[in-house]
Amino acid sequence: MIGGGIGGLAAAAELVRHGLACRVLESQDRVGGRLLSHASAAGRFDLGATWYWPGETRVAALVENLQVATHLQHRSGDAMYHAAGGGRRMEGNPIDVASGRFSYGASSLAEGLANRLGGDVSLGTRVHRIEQSGTDFTVSHSAGTVSAPHVILALPPSLAVQTIEFKPAMPDDVRALAAATPVWMGTVAKAVIVYAAAFWRHQGLAGAAISHIGPLRELHDMSGPDGVPAALFGFAPLAPGEPTPSERDIVDQLVDIFGPDAATPLEVVVKDWRHDINTVPPLPVTGLPMETYGHPRFQQPFADGRIHWASTETALSAPGHIEGALAAAERAVRAITIQAASSSAATAQFHRGDTR
Repeated sequence: MIGGGIGGLAAAAELVRHGLACRVLESQDRVGGRLLSHASAAGRFDLGATWYWPGETRVAALVENLQVATHLQHRSGDAMYHAAGGGRRMEGNPIDVASGRFSYGASSLAEGLANRLGGDVSLGTRVHRIEQSGTDFTVSHSAGTVSAPHVILALPPSLAVQTIEFKPAMPDDVRALAAATPVWMGTVAKAVIVYAAAFWRHQGLAGAAISHIGPLRELHDMSGPDGVPAALFGFAPLAPGEPTPSERDIVDQLVDIFGPDAATPLEVVVKDWRHDINTVPPLPVTGLPMETYGHPRFQQPFADGRIHWASTETALSAPGHIEGALAAAERAVRAITIQAASSSAATAQFHRGDTR
């Protein structure tokens, strides 16, 4: 398993449940990938994935299985529209939709799975080469090598092709597809702004806003249950070379939208995903994010059916969401367990002398 994000961890946990040995190789010193919860004195706040949505049954099942605390996204109150001249109050909140939040951060999901896997997860282990020899693969990484009959690529496809050498080479069509697939959130900075109290709620506001002048173009309430701890968060879509929004620019924007109560946050944290070398490849991919997501070629393993994709970009359902990563992991596990069952049946027939 290459990648200790939610897709890789979920796939590993399911393989272990089926009685198959599995090792997760994660380049960072933490699990979760784009499930990244920043810990502050006030609480934990998501700098990556934040929500899960109605009908996303895989996430709901994992939440129940791990007993992860959740609450509903705050939506009540009016939203704001931000343009030249300041913020204007809207009637109602057409921005937020019904969704669930992880009360102690989305990282809770990844940490729960990693705790169950224990020593099967290797942190600080960067993979740089995958070499096939017969029905086995030798995976070379920063701490040595490991051999396995199957490999799951639980990382963005474009990151895989730019940072890992495949021998034999990845099929040309697969490589071209992977190289052209942008990383979800790969061109976005996410900012979390923590306050002593959710002042916007006292003004009858939802904390949601749309801005045409930025730097944050979309804002939402990120407070915990009952507004504690209190926080707002927003997204800044960024072009290559465009600077990361500064704390000062972000606070100035919030004052322009919400008034002087926004001027004194406890903390401002900005995660510019463009600069995360464990998520975004050295040569960023441009283009429409959804064009290649869930492509039919991603649904089929390559290298004699033994290298599998399991990142959210490759999912047929809910690509880009946590649900998509879980769906991709489910597909990879299904392919491996089917092959394992066929191999066991063939071995049993051979030992029985059954040649029918």
